[in-house]
Amino acid sequence: MFETLEIAREASVATVWMNRPERHNAFNATVIAELTRAFEQLAEESRVRVVVLAGRGKSFSAGADLNWMKAAGEASLEENLADARRLAAMLGRLADCPKPTIARVHGAALGGGMGLAAACDICIASEAASFATSEVRFGLIPSAIGPYVLRAIGRRQASRWFLTAERITAAKALDIGLAHEVVAAEALDETVGSQVALLLGGGPFAQEEAKRLIRDMPGNRVDAEIAEETAQRIARLRMGAEAREGLSAFLEKRSPQWS
Repeated sequence: MFETLEIAREASVATVWMNRPERHNAFNATVIAELTRAFEQLAEESRVRVVVLAGRGKSFSAGADLNWMKAAGEASLEENLADARRLAAMLGRLADCPKPTIARVHGAALGGGMGLAAACDICIASEAASFATSEVRFGLIPSAIGPYVLRAIGRRQASRWFLTAERITAAKALDIGLAHEVVAAEALDETVGSQVALLLGGGPFAQEEAKRLIRDMPGNRVDAEIAEETAQRIARLRMGAEAREGLSAFLEKRSPQWS
């Protein structure tokens, strides 16, 4: 049972709904703890193939609840640091989820909300969505979310958005690589559904390994060590049952067992 979330399961898809609409799904200690627990549980559920993250109400997530942030800043250093570590750990649970993840962004995704969108593998946004790393306006920095946003948009883009804290339109989010697709509000669920269908066509173990490959490979460096590592990985996967089934299914013109 969750106080601030709803988890809807349909076949092999789990949708995690942030359900604090009166606060625009802003983070507090409870939200962070429950998101952490939800991602941990879904990672272990063998029936779940895809996780969709969404928000109830007008916003995807307005980021950190400022009352909670203020209280954390007034606590002892040890308590403040423990609180920050819990936020960082929650984002890590999402980013390292072995299942493909999709952010369904329909409204504002600010601060930590933008971090959630960046930590997901795929971000589908409505034309009405907006994003921002708004922390500097409050004398803060986008620290916990920084690695995920940098991974999504790169350092050069971050140099502008981290410092100005300006709103990023959905169109601009698409342009800088934060969003993968931007669609009309009425087409948002259909587009998310299309991405889910594509993901369900892939081998689950292969997708987990693909996510690990993306995480482990360095930026633009390709040398003998990296080449050997990639050769080792594909060799291991080719010998596995999932790859054998996938190749056999293709050659036999049938759907693989996981589809």
